[in-house]
Amino acid sequence: MRLGRYSRSLPIRDTVVALIAVVVVLALVVVALSVGERTIPLGRVLGAFAPGADRVDAMVVVEWRAPRALAAAVFGACLGVSGALFQSLTRNALGSPDIIGLNTGAFTGVLVAISLGCTGYAAFATGALTGGVLTAALVYLLAYSAGLQGFRLIIVGIAISAFLGSVNTWIIVKSDLDVALRAAVWGAGSLNGVRWPQLIGAGASALVLASMVPWLTRVVRQLELGDESAQVRGVRPEPGKAAVVLVGVALTSLVTAVTGPISFIALSAPQIARRLRTRSGGVDPVGSALTGAVLLSAADLLAQHALPMTSVPVGAVTVCLGGAYLIYLLLRENERS
Repeated sequence: MRLGRYSRSLPIRDTVVALIAVVVVLALVVVALSVGERTIPLGRVLGAFAPGADRVDAMVVVEWRAPRALAAAVFGACLGVSGALFQSLTRNALGSPDIIGLNTGAFTGVLVAISLGCTGYAAFATGALTGGVLTAALVYLLAYSAGLQGFRLIIVGIAISAFLGSVNTWIIVKSDLDVALRAAVWGAGSLNGVRWPQLIGAGASALVLASMVPWLTRVVRQLELGDESAQVRGVRPEPGKAAVVLVGVALTSLVTAVTGPISFIALSAPQIARRLRTRSGGVDPVGSALTGAVLLSAADLLAQHALPMTSVPVGAVTVCLGGAYLIYLLLRENERS
């Protein structure tokens, strides 16, 4: 592909898979806009966005369903990129934010904000980001020993996640009933309450973070060659790793601030993307983003429509599907060791 002075080689398989993923995401979004208690045909779905559309169709499609459908795609992409960054940094398929405790830490920050009586996306986003960053700093410090080692990061992260899980349970048990109910709903991980203001705020933050991903991708690819090789090539290993951790935490935290903790998308999306595309090593933010968008969009459709007359939190669906995938990864890692 050539554009003026710039050119880039795009492998045919990677390009085809990416285009298919884009089509699948768009199809899932359209289906999410169409189906529900009030099924709306495709022509009327598109017409609902036009001026002079039927008021009921516009309310159902534009105000109710569109924010949730788009949020599933955007948040899935955020989690996919975050997982790709952490798995490349740790050089381990288990090195994702939900495994090493960052989701749990972000949820702790939200619980503290709820307990203090804070409301609104800004307060929850601040709490989630603060909790995620403090958790990442703690894991980083405890795992650091003459450099950051991926396996140590994962082991320490699992321990911190278990500890914070107990802290979260204690906060919920000791809270007032109203606070406990809000926290329990939040902890399930749901897209039910997403509206345009939350989506616009989270989407704008995601765009800012996405602008940093190309630079971080180059840093991570150098770090994959080893710290010494990266340093020879002009990359300072520890500041580079800290930047990767900070952006990965921020991507996870902005999702947690809106939906609560959604597990296993960050874990599975990069691995599935790697197998669908070139199957080669290395960070793949584009493929991971598209795969994460597909996974969360599909999971949210299942959450809404798999059980008749019942809607379940999307976090429950991702836990069920991701649990089986985690067992598979653990078995593969055990065979390699």
